[in-house]
Amino acid sequence: MTSLTRLSCVSCGAAFPATEPRTECGACGSLVEVLHDLASFGRSGEEWRALFDSRRSALPGAATPAFQRSGVWRYRELVFPDLPEGEIVSKPEGNTNLYPGRELGRRLGLSRLFVKHEGENPTLSFKDRGMTVGVSWARHLGMRDVACASTGDTSAALASYAAEVPGMRGIVLLPEEKITGEQLSQALHHGALTLGLDTDFDGCMRIVADLARTRPVYLLNSKNPVRIEGQKTIAWEAIHDLGWEVPDWFVVPVGNAGNVSAIGKGLREWLELGIVGKKPRLAGIQAEAADPFYQSYATGFARRVTRVAGETAASAIRIGAPVSHPKAEREVKLFDGVVGRVTEAELLDAAALANRHGLAICPNSAVALAGAAKLRREGVIRPDDLVVVVATAHALKFSGSANRYHAGGAAFSNPPRSLPATLEAVVGALEAG
Repeated sequence: MTSLTRLSCVSCGAAFPATEPRTECGACGSLVEVLHDLASFGRSGEEWRALFDSRRSALPGAATPAFQRSGVWRYRELVFPDLPEGEIVSKPEGNTNLYPGRELGRRLGLSRLFVKHEGENPTLSFKDRGMTVGVSWARHLGMRDVACASTGDTSAALASYAAEVPGMRGIVLLPEEKITGEQLSQALHHGALTLGLDTDFDGCMRIVADLARTRPVYLLNSKNPVRIEGQKTIAWEAIHDLGWEVPDWFVVPVGNAGNVSAIGKGLREWLELGIVGKKPRLAGIQAEAADPFYQSYATGFARRVTRVAGETAASAIRIGAPVSHPKAEREVKLFDGVVGRVTEAELLDAAALANRHGLAICPNSAVALAGAAKLRREGVIRPDDLVVVVATAHALKFSGSANRYHAGGAAFSNPPRSLPATLEAVVGALEAG
């Protein structure tokens, strides 16, 4: 079979076979990306839309292969055309809901708000979209060990998908005592070799990258461009959810910057293929305690800022040196994007407000929601703009921060009330409101 996929350096353009387990350019050391010869399929934009509509309208039953029920692999020719269908590892993932903001949007000043809830994936985060592609390609390459550094969600997804492949071992490096108990339990349950290191995420990332350079270990952080190919389907599926209407904005929380990179790449590909004809804008939002990408943006990207990330309830994006910075910078520029940041109070209040309206999103997701509201207040987002906020994980993975918020007397706190075990006490509480 003629290969439709190759790796290409984002800096010098050097090309490499996709079958090399490579995350860096051998010539200059920069990041590499996956490039597909998508035009070779010879389909028009209308034909692509018809194909994807047919797959969506006739979702097969449970007895069919999982990948045929996947919101990622619905677009399989454009995700990873060189991957044989028989080697796809799928749970299935994707097909997450796009929730209209309604009253939540009104409260935030966003009249046309939608929230794409990636916490509805199998391991409760968007990481599953990338991991189905990454683990499938690792299986195709014959890799036995797959590894990542993680702030929690990546480790859960890697462990879960690796557990699907006989003989494959998941290896996760975690900053000790800096992820939630719920996230840690996922890696443990799925049998991954779980290593808690006395450092932060950036320290874990340096070590796992060195491990992959010196041992036959396949790195599955978003530094691996194969993972990006699954994550780009977030934007595709959102547009499909909207009946092929392209939003004015995609607003994304930024940690390691893989998602904003992936969404931009996916949008570029659909624009080039004529599947969509409108170019949306991108907004990447960070927590104030971990804002190196925002600080770089504030210089006009004149310099790449790194920092020691501070304490934040948005622990999954507590990253001081985003690995995908060069790719994310490119996409922000190409899509007339902006980068913002929000305070702890802003992100926690946004999480509480969203959850009060039934969305069950995590603090990291709330960074994007609070950022969208701030951009609207600043006039960057216009009153009638259609805005898709990407919620990256489920609230249930972060119960500790939620419990602390509601016990602390914050703006939307809802603490439990202790009462005597009597009908009168319960009725009194009902009447008190």
